[in-house]
Parts: sequence; C-alpha cells; structure tokens
Amino acid sequence: MSMPVLYLSHGAPPLADDQVWTAQLATWSADLPKPKAILIVSAHWENAPLTLGATTTVPLVYDFWGFPDRYYTVTYSAPGAPELAASVRKLLAGPGMPVHEDPARGLDHGAYVPLVEMYPDADVPVLQISMPSLDPTVLMEVGRRLAPLRDEGVLIIGSGFFTHNLSKITMADPAVPAPSWSAEFDIWGQEALASRDFDSLIDFLHKAPSGRVAHPRTEHFAPLFVSIGASVDGGDPVRSVIDGYWYGLSKRSVQFA
Repeated sequence: MSMPVLYLSHGAPPLADDQVWTAQLATWSADLPKPKAILIVSAHWENAPLTLGATTTVPLVYDFWGFPDRYYTVTYSAPGAPELAASVRKLLAGPGMPVHEDPARGLDHGAYVPLVEMYPDADVPVLQISMPSLDPTVLMEVGRRLAPLRDEGVLIIGSGFFTHNLSKITMADPAVPAPSWSAEFDIWGQEALASRDFDSLIDFLHKAPSGRVAHPRTEHFAPLFVSIGASVDGGDPVRSVIDGYWYGLSKRSVQFA
C-alpha cells in the first residue's frame, strides 16, 4: 500500500495545551496506515546542500525562545532511521542534488511538536531532512525524487504553517478571529489545492491575496512543495483534514491520497 503524504501546520510548543488541535492530530494519525518510518521536512531547518539529520536517537532541538521552562523538558525518543537515510541518499543522488549529513542534529519543534500528538509512543523511526532552498520548484523536485518511499511504507510529512506572520498577531487568545490577510490567503490556498492548481501555488507570493503579508518570509509555506512533489506525479487527490485558526494563523493541514 502506498502511504499518503501530509502537509501540516505544526504550531508552536503551546500547541500541546490546545485540546482541540491535539485531538485533531491524534484522530488524523489514527486514520492513517501505521508507517514503517516517517520522513519529515520542517520549516525550521534550512540547510544547503540538503542535509540528513541524526539516524540515532539524539536530544531534541529546542529552537524557540521565551517560553515557560516546561516546554524545554519535552522529550521524544523516536528510533533513528538509518535504512531510510540510505534510501534517501540513493533517491536524491544525481546532478544538482548533493546530500550531506549531520549526525548530531536532532528533531526540531516543527518535527517533534506534531509527532508527540500523532505518535505519542515514539515507536516509529523518524528522519528529518533540511530544506536546501525555499524555491518551490527545487522543493517539488526533492519531493518527486522521494516519492518512491511511499511504496516502502514511509510517511512523508511537510511541516510548516499555512499562514505565518508573527509580527501581525498577539499571543493573547488562541481563539481570536482570523485577520483578513490570514483568512483571505487560507481560502485561496484551500481552493488552489482542491483544484490542484499547483502553478498558482508555486507563484503564491504574486497570485494569492495577501501573499506577502501571510508569508513575509516563506519558510513555513515551503514544506508544502515537498509534499506536492511527492504526490503530483500520481495525481493524488488532496483534502483538508484540519482547518480553522490558532491565534489568527491558519492551521490548515492537508492529505494527499
């Protein structure tokens, strides 16, 4: 069975306190086939050339500041995935796609925050890879090359945030209504995904309403293109599994096939 491909909005460490969102993530994973391994691309790791993270269990990367101490004591001791890393190296081998390794680089919060909710037993091997570029076409090619992993039981996850402009929000009330820029972009993005209008999605900064406000820097939308690339050749149907807003940011998360 070919595994689906996900793009999810990963939240920040306080996601763990949101009973609605954590339940949505847990329900989602329960509806998926149990993966043999997880390959995750997070908004919080940009490194060129493309780099493979740790293939053994190493400490998490607490790549955030100013939160209460309890968020820095979270652990997630998922097994490493050396066999998956070897497969990734083979699939990415070729012109224009060098691969490096960082054996000490643990999972960052874009990876472990959602995985704690989706696979709390930490019994699925996880490999994180970096984004070598924020160029959507480059990331789609990464996804295309990695697509065969789906037939090996690997769950490919792009982890970002469907809208992400922290300078335009305040972390006072997670239930605050979405500002117009976030709602406009979310609706446009949902419609573009539903119609598989990937050309418009690639050019989202120009095509989407409020594109540059919703993503003043594009690293949180970028993982979506790895997910699209891993699904596009098969023409997989796409559906939104989680929608709504968190502190005004769109938490839309989608599944391909």
